[in-house]
Amino acid sequence: MAGKQKMINGAFAAILLLALLLQAGCAFKDIDKRTFVVAIGIDPSEKVRNGFRVTLKLAKPIGNVKQATSPTYAYLTHDADSVAVAIHEMETRVDTSLDLGHNRIIVMNKDLLEKDLDTFMDFFTRRGDIQMICFVAVAEKSSEEVVSFEPTIEAPASIALYNYFDNIGTESPYVVTTFLYEFRREVLGKGKDTVMPIIDVDKENKEYLVHKSIVLKRGAKPVELTPEETKYYNSLVNKASGFSYKIAEKDMSVVLNIDEVKFKYKIVLNEGEPRIDIKITKIGVIGESTHRLNLKHLEKYDKLAEKEVNKKVMALLTKLQKNNVDPFGFGLRYQATRLSRKGLDKEWERIYPEIKFNVKVHVELKSTGVIE
Repeated sequence: MAGKQKMINGAFAAILLLALLLQAGCAFKDIDKRTFVVAIGIDPSEKVRNGFRVTLKLAKPIGNVKQATSPTYAYLTHDADSVAVAIHEMETRVDTSLDLGHNRIIVMNKDLLEKDLDTFMDFFTRRGDIQMICFVAVAEKSSEEVVSFEPTIEAPASIALYNYFDNIGTESPYVVTTFLYEFRREVLGKGKDTVMPIIDVDKENKEYLVHKSIVLKRGAKPVELTPEETKYYNSLVNKASGFSYKIAEKDMSVVLNIDEVKFKYKIVLNEGEPRIDIKITKIGVIGESTHRLNLKHLEKYDKLAEKEVNKKVMALLTKLQKNNVDPFGFGLRYQATRLSRKGLDKEWERIYPEIKFNVKVHVELKSTGVIE
């Protein structure tokens, strides 16, 4: 029996070795045979009816980064009836393989937002190599302009746009970050609408402008948020740092620097008129003042700030409700806290336009800074 078992084991090992010999080699390509795509722009085509103009920003290889005096990039554009076709046809215009695996931003023209977003973004959402790293944004004018623009502050071998959204470079409540996977989930799902940053180009000063955002809901007209509305949304939902607020009383002006933001809410339907109870807590210090301040008066400044912040938040919530968009995800919370049943999303669609907001703001200033 032992000898027979050894023969079986030997035959099995021989089969495994034979199978290894039949395996195909890997499809690895050397780095000098690849061209890395670092940004993608999508605009409506003026040449192809109902088509797209796709712009690729390509990283050009350089021998020594320290010797480069300016960013070194090349650009390809192509018009086609689909994004996938445009990119595949651009592959015939370079002598290396186009590698999208390092791309971290896709910029869409604002005019495309009222089209079927899932259709022209399908090529990207099906890719597994960029889902978790790729940002999506909207161009104020032309995505080709945004992608090909090279600001004066952009360092060699660096992509300035990446620094706006990866929380490693600039940290501002005016800058909203949306990943590709979040975009697809919220555009196709129900209960929360996606918010995307708007990128503009200041050619006079040769710099990007990223301080506005836009709310997208499938089948509805996009709703643009002002810089101030973007700041409030981003600080509440994403707890973005760097929030500051200016309050004025008579001839005195004070700027508050908020370090911590807490945002809680509860949907109440069984206690009279349907409402959403919202509690906002902001903790910070006084960053600037036109007058000398006294620690004894901090509570007074708290109350002034609470009143003004409450007014701004209510205005934002009312605007979103009026346009029937829900970037805060109230509808998602409603569905998650109810027993699953058919038509639950339709129930919220009937409730949301009429629901009331009960906002309570608490501002806690810890100090007047290092001086009074």
